[in-house]
Amino acid sequence: MTVQEEAGAGGEALEVWIDQDLCTGDGICVQYAPEVFELDIDGLAYVKSPGDELLQAPGATTPVPLPLLTDVVDSAKECPGDCIHVRRVSDRVEVFGPDAE
Repeated sequence: MTVQEEAGAGGEALEVWIDQDLCTGDGICVQYAPEVFELDIDGLAYVKSPGDELLQAPGATTPVPLPLLTDVVDSAKECPGDCIHVRRVSDRVEVFGPDAE
């Protein structure tokens, strides 16, 4: 089963956000998907906007580009802080991350 099938994402828009309260600053997410994640000066990971702007507001989300979906999902699965959340935009249901069913 592909990541897209597992997510129920038949071309469905997904977004990702990071809970900085749980972030360990390990940087695995940045290694997997530097286009989506970045470590800030505070040592925590944040998502970036499609325009490459660091989004530091709590709960800030960014779209998951389809070509990077596997990398973003791997980031969520491998994150030692269990703080990366990937959800469907349409109904805000988490499909990968600590709250995924």
